[in-house]
Amino acid sequence: MLSRVAYGGWSNNLRMTNGIIELIATLDVGPRIIRFSMVDGTNVMKEFAEQMGGSGESTWMIRGGHRLWHAPEAKPRSYSLDNSPVALEELDTLLVRLTPPAEAENGIQKEMEIAMDAHVAQVTITHRITNIGPWDIELAPWALTVMAPGGTAIVPLPEKRPHTEVLTPDFPLVLWPYTDMSDRRLRWGRQYITLSQDAAKGPTKFGMALELGWAGYLLDSTLFVKYFDYDPLASYPDYGCNFETFTNEEMLEVESLGPLALLMPGGCVEHVETWRLWDSIAPVTTEAEIERIIRPLIEQ
Repeated sequence: MLSRVAYGGWSNNLRMTNGIIELIATLDVGPRIIRFSMVDGTNVMKEFAEQMGGSGESTWMIRGGHRLWHAPEAKPRSYSLDNSPVALEELDTLLVRLTPPAEAENGIQKEMEIAMDAHVAQVTITHRITNIGPWDIELAPWALTVMAPGGTAIVPLPEKRPHTEVLTPDFPLVLWPYTDMSDRRLRWGRQYITLSQDAAKGPTKFGMALELGWAGYLLDSTLFVKYFDYDPLASYPDYGCNFETFTNEEMLEVESLGPLALLMPGGCVEHVETWRLWDSIAPVTTEAEIERIIRPLIEQ
């Protein structure tokens, strides 16, 4: 079911629900998918209360939720304003397209198509960037989801193989200048890396080539997972990252990236994520518990 609702101080928002989950996307600004939850459940996405309901600001506003950017990150290019109304097209019962105003200064047009499954707690987000300018542009589509505080990101690692079988590295792990590998929010495990959000800790970030194509966020008893592709033959930004995660005192981001693409005028690139939600998840604190509780859900 699709409807227009007031939410968070904005009068014009899209609500999608299949009776199991609900999704709310802003139409007065953005777009931001600002809420994703089980029906009547906890929103797994961060909402920046002081920015909710605003519009027309002269500076970029994070607001929270899920957004589409393009990599590699740079100022001011990545921080183009998205504080204006968004066009909504209802394409089917649970399928919509959101189109913000074009970024004339960057020569691009962004779009999001959101398709909700009718029967399970799943949505698919198709992120689209089109070159509307007169010159070629190189970029990578970048999908960033700002998660509510207090949870833990779960990132799977490649299967271990003996030194006698493999002599070359099999994935890059990328750090930022402010990443502290002794940070206790980070747990560098054998099968998983986990990163916990902590209101008392500042920024940290890491990225990687995530061939397994999924990453999760466990918030209390609710599990959010996003799935995305990895092409081993493609070139990705940030030393080869198709996945990145960032956290600070207020939130944690779960981010996926598509390959770098050279877009000629009129050219278009798409990047697809599929999201799943589960509730009533038992507490998870160890790799063995992740493997026993989380992994079977991921591989359904």
